Amino acid sequence: MGKLLALPLIGLVHLYRYLLSPLLPGACRYTPSCSQYGLEALRTHGAFRGGYLTLKRILSCHPWGGHGHDPVPQAPKKHG
Repeated sequence: MGKLLALPLIGLVHLYRYLLSPLLPGACRYTPSCSQYGLEALRTHGAFRGGYLTLKRILSCHPWGGHGHDPVPQAPKKHG
């Protein structure tokens, strides 16, 4: 269910990447970029956890925040 709800959010990230991002200077302090991180987080974790991880990443992307390689955490393994 969360992954289905992630589709509109993924669409918003794509809109940002193709319409707004080219107009802004490249200033992301992380790899992967915040928009790529958002896409991966939403696809891996769905709308709720992926949205939370994306928002947390965006809020830390400022001169006094973190920097460097920061991959999306892996999804928990399902037992069964």
